[in-house]
Amino acid sequence: MQITEEQREEIAALFGLWNKALQTGDAKQVAQLYAPDATLLPTISNEVRQTPHAIQDYFEEFLQLKPRGTILQQKIRRFGDVATNSGIYKFLLSDQDEDRVVVARFSFVYTRDGDGWKIIEHHSSMMPEA
Repeated sequence: MQITEEQREEIAALFGLWNKALQTGDAKQVAQLYAPDATLLPTISNEVRQTPHAIQDYFEEFLQLKPRGTILQQKIRRFGDVATNSGIYKFLLSDQDEDRVVVARFSFVYTRDGDGWKIIEHHSSMMPEA
């Protein structure tokens, strides 16, 4: 299925909204970007998060690292009211006066409802290479 440049930009902007929500430091604001039945396979936790409470709980911890994300590579596809964005991103994390960079693979699956686009699936895993 072909995707227009306008549609591609619309989906690409969803990462920007998510990353901006991270910058607020408010886990509730980040969690609200996820659909009520979303699944999160997070970067720095072994626990699969499948409820709004569990997703918010993950971000309570993750946001303490003051993450700042940048997409390095992405592929966007759209199928009606479902869209995907997958690729590689990096995060600058700050932990007790020490900054570190984490490079990870990601997949966001979005679904559009009456409130706009929501994240329905989000998988993020650190790259296996050191």
